[in-house]
Amino acid sequence: MPDIGWMELMVIGIVALIVVGPKDLPKLFQKLGQMTGRVRAMAKDFSNAMNEAANETGMTELNRDLRAAAKFTNPKGMAKDLMGDVMDDIDPTKFEEGSETRIMAEKHVQAKAEARAHAAAIRAEKAAAAAAEQSEEPEEPLEPAEPVIAPEDPGPASIEPVDEPEPQAERR
Repeated sequence: MPDIGWMELMVIGIVALIVVGPKDLPKLFQKLGQMTGRVRAMAKDFSNAMNEAANETGMTELNRDLRAAAKFTNPKGMAKDLMGDVMDDIDPTKFEEGSETRIMAEKHVQAKAEARAHAAAIRAEKAAAAAAEQSEEPEEPLEPAEPVIAPEDPGPASIEPVDEPEPQAERR
């Protein structure tokens, strides 16, 4: 599609004014508008006919199925779908007392609880601000909620290596 700017449109308008004349220019624009309307109506009818044909032949269902299958080509998206909210339901009591896994699970649960409390505090602040705005009372400065600092992930570097038995010298 050609890229027509304001300057080009102004030149076309001046040429049309000179060629057609000021007397017949409104009739020309009226005819042009009617023709544009007909072209748009034909395009809409064609589009509707194509959509009906696609529905009758089952192409719409095929398109939907292909789009559903396409999300499985993304490994990250597929893992998210399959895992769901598994990580949200970590129960520290499933692991041995004092194990690294249990400590990490407890930290995760604690961080999640703190994040929920922080989000609830923010929602309460917003609700209080909205209520104060509606009542048109002078706004009292709200104390900002304490930021939630997630515990540092110990990662694999903090796990102590297991002492491996040293190889014994070969006897001859």
